[in-house]
Amino acid sequence: MAEGSNGRRRFSDKWGKHELDVLAVLSSAFPQWLTSRQIAQRVKAYADSYGELADQAAKAAFAKQFQRDRAKLAAMGIAIESRQPEYSSKSEGQDFASYRLQLGDEPRVRLRFRQEDLPVLAAANYLARSMSISSLSAKHEEEQQQHTSRTAPRVPQTPTPGLGLDSIAPGLGTQPIPDTLVKVIDSRRFAATVDVDGEQMNVAYSDSDDLAMFVLEHPGACVLSPQEAVDALNRRLNAASNFTLADESQNEVKETIVSNSISKASADSDMEESKNHQKHGNSFQTGSEVDRRLRLMLFLSAHLGEEYSLEELADRFIGEPKNDDEKRKSIAVIRKDINTLTTVSDDGEMAGSQFFDIDWSLLDEEGIVSATNSLGLERLAGISQQYLSMLTASVSYLAHSSLLPDQQREQAEQLYERLQQHVKPGETPWLSLTGYEVEPRSFGIIKRAISTDSLLDMEYTDGTGRTRRKLVAPSKIFVDEGVYYVAVWTDVAKAAPKDEKQFVAKDTTINKANGLPRIWQVLRLSRIEKATLVEPTAKLDIPNVPVAELRKWSFDNGTPAVFITDKPGLSFIKTLPGATLEPCGEGEKVHLTVSSDSWFVAFCIAHARHIVAVAPETLRLMIVARAHRELSLEQK
Repeated sequence: MAEGSNGRRRFSDKWGKHELDVLAVLSSAFPQWLTSRQIAQRVKAYADSYGELADQAAKAAFAKQFQRDRAKLAAMGIAIESRQPEYSSKSEGQDFASYRLQLGDEPRVRLRFRQEDLPVLAAANYLARSMSISSLSAKHEEEQQQHTSRTAPRVPQTPTPGLGLDSIAPGLGTQPIPDTLVKVIDSRRFAATVDVDGEQMNVAYSDSDDLAMFVLEHPGACVLSPQEAVDALNRRLNAASNFTLADESQNEVKETIVSNSISKASADSDMEESKNHQKHGNSFQTGSEVDRRLRLMLFLSAHLGEEYSLEELADRFIGEPKNDDEKRKSIAVIRKDINTLTTVSDDGEMAGSQFFDIDWSLLDEEGIVSATNSLGLERLAGISQQYLSMLTASVSYLAHSSLLPDQQREQAEQLYERLQQHVKPGETPWLSLTGYEVEPRSFGIIKRAISTDSLLDMEYTDGTGRTRRKLVAPSKIFVDEGVYYVAVWTDVAKAAPKDEKQFVAKDTTINKANGLPRIWQVLRLSRIEKATLVEPTAKLDIPNVPVAELRKWSFDNGTPAVFITDKPGLSFIKTLPGATLEPCGEGEKVHLTVSSDSWFVAFCIAHARHIVAVAPETLRLMIVARAHRELSLEQK
């Protein structure tokens, strides 16, 4: 029994792989249960440190270390179940818990993934794991919610007995995840199940206001779970039904909201940040030495008898080397991992994990690994049907959103078609991220045009639905009422190449909203069907016009609206371009021009906790009527 200098017990881990030894011991004993004492005796590192668990100190030290190892395995998707046996006189007055590897009854799905699938698969896995997945009964969920704070994030829950995706997709953990994707997903810390036209959808959202806006922008949608999300939406509906009529008069303007936009300066900054992230890489789940060995163990368990070179395994589990020296080191690490997974002690006792029998001559002569006899661990390899459904939904979402580059979106579409064949009809839990899927496909190329001072040859649909083609100079992208707009400068004749001059159309008609010529054109990004970059022949002098002024070009007729808040400085007001604020009682009076009445109705209900009055009366009545309708549907 090892003792530290301070008198405390020191855990002996000569091999640095006691978690693997725990797994080997439990797997070789399956389906039998092993007591704490039996585990302590059979795992070499435990036996060295805690012996026979002869005293309370040894029992306490063992219990603490074993629970850490158990949690480590659980994080890798390998669950250990426990039970408390009946009292026995042989236990000398002390009951020991019993443990067994949880292999589960559900058949696991094994698919073949190509190396080119891994970047998309890693992104989809990151998205899927961020969503709340629960197979608990409704009753059990209610019991848990009673002990969980209403504001606590709904953390990802691993399906039992585990994910196991690493077991059939080696190299997943070395793939970089796009930084934009990580930021967007991580900012939506909660998840709810929403019914949209009879189909259930898992929605990840930032806060209750965010979820309410999503539901209200999808007519016929309702929140199914969790109950706290249902209650939060109802509180907003009840508050909105009590809105009073606001005074529309305008007094001293305290502040005018300046909306965020993407212009030349901000685009350059974003591109520089993107380059930095590409240099450093944002890898997901690269993990520790033990993590890597666990993934290698699961992979070889899933592919017994197949042959893999040390070089191929090194690329998949460590990453592609930058030079020959890194390549040699990676191969040496994998060779050491193989030895670790197949080590036995000199006296034949369990000292290592003994997971495999290896064809040593093939390994020594040709550097090829071929494993057999995995102690039954092949039962852990693969994906549960439940997680495959969520993964399929994640791949589908990424194929139709703008969170991935165009090339990866096409790969995601192809991967979805393959995964869908293995998902039972009607069992795919479709998912969405609030407030992000509205970004159109043309966003990327327009942003590049702005950052590179390029012209844009675009095909777009006009208000009558006809397709038009025009050469313009995009200046700013901004979001107005939940919709992406681009402001383009049409006076580009002097910078247009000869073969593009026919597409220049400088509009000099007068805009009724501001009385100025329509040299600026503002249109929704979603209306741009095709766009290509064009190198200008001369530098254009485009004026820097604030978004508040530019948005006046997006519509000639708008509705002047007012709402009053119960406190000043609310963050959601900062999303309203061109809005003016003035003090009003304990809060603020906000004046703005509304283009879409339906958007304003949803906006006011979503933020009804802090809005007390609205004007004009026509909009207030629309808000109250929508709130009453949603409440009546909820009661049915």
